[in-house]
Amino acid sequence: MPDPGVKDLGEDKPQPKPLLRTALGDVLRRTRLEQGRILADVARSAKISMPYLSEVERGRKEVSSEVLAAICDSLKIELPDLLSEVRRDLDADRQVSSVVRLDAFRSRRASSRVRPTPEARFLLAA
Repeated sequence: MPDPGVKDLGEDKPQPKPLLRTALGDVLRRTRLEQGRILADVARSAKISMPYLSEVERGRKEVSSEVLAAICDSLKIELPDLLSEVRRDLDADRQVSSVVRLDAFRSRRASSRVRPTPEARFLLAA
């Protein structure tokens, strides 16, 4: 059974695009935890229910601009700063390279005599 975290060079399946609600939730949760605050405190301050805030943080609910503003106020962060952090996370995710199966690379290379990419050369040298 193939490892789901390993990409075979023969696969051309596109990776799923990240969802904005997931990225927003990740940054909101990280910010809350960095401040040492609990979910109930932020939810109460933002005047939203704790279960709803939990769903937002887990990326399960789309948040309206009004609710997002209330959460930002509760966390004492500016919306542009939140969105900048989301962008940094999304950019970092995009730059993470896929794991390549060396056996797939070697068999493909032997059959087609394709020169390895710089990324593949790095993996082979490691």
